[in-house]
Amino acid sequence: MSGAKGYNIYSLKKYVDKKRIIFNMIVTFVICITLCLIVYYTIDTSIRVKKSEQFIAQIVEYKKEQEELEKIRKIEKESRIPKLTQEGKEKFKNIYNSDKKVAYLTFDDGPSKNTRDILDILKENNIKATFFVLGSQVEYFPETTNRIYNEGHYIANHGYSHQYSSIYQSPEQVINEYNQCNQIVSNTIRVPEYNSHLFRFPGGSIGGRYAKIKNQAIQLLEQNDILYLDWNSLTGDSEKVNPTEEYLMNNLHQTTNEKNSIVILMHDSQAKKITVDFLPKAIEFLRQQGYEFDNLYSIIK
Repeated sequence: MSGAKGYNIYSLKKYVDKKRIIFNMIVTFVICITLCLIVYYTIDTSIRVKKSEQFIAQIVEYKKEQEELEKIRKIEKESRIPKLTQEGKEKFKNIYNSDKKVAYLTFDDGPSKNTRDILDILKENNIKATFFVLGSQVEYFPETTNRIYNEGHYIANHGYSHQYSSIYQSPEQVINEYNQCNQIVSNTIRVPEYNSHLFRFPGGSIGGRYAKIKNQAIQLLEQNDILYLDWNSLTGDSEKVNPTEEYLMNNLHQTTNEKNSIVILMHDSQAKKITVDFLPKAIEFLRQQGYEFDNLYSIIK
């Protein structure tokens, strides 16, 4: 019995119970922490999943919006590509037979630096015009050409060179100049399928030294679904080197008298600053005479 001296079974039991309690507390703490982490990550995962679903929904909605915008852009783009129909051809033949007063502003020989000012004036007055451009000028003024197109004006065709000796070599050369100009325009505005279907002969389609070539070219134009148009009103801005505004107004007054539908010839070449200065007065005069403004694209489309 002497070997068991100092051994207290109650102290040992108390010691073991204390360790068990501490162990249980640690286990309980770990379990609580684990449960808390599980709850936290469950909630966090749920929130993340919800946010992810919302993000995916936003992406889907954004894609839908972009698709709708792309459809609208495509429709707008296609709406500005001339599509010559039989109805359009008939309307064009009867362009001067109108019950109401309509004025079609047309500008030849551009674009140039003057074209920018003309576009500003047209924009201020909410008028759409028709620009018979030269391919050689489009090459020099691509940004202005794009502005003409993007602002809703009609880009028609005036050939490439405007050199009579070149363009009127033969009827086929007239078509070649048309095609050359058209290709440059379509490349510049980045619309490969663009074709104005509308040509204006440099110097007009009637008479002159090249009358025979012009008559033959008209047949080729028709065979290629290309209309041509001269004018029945003008300002005379190309008839003199330095015409006065009074001279231009007098011509406009005389050539619009008692006409309902008028196609007005003007020029936006670099030498025609007078056209820019006179244009606001021409617009005011035509409005006073009761004319509404339109561009030729509204007929051809």
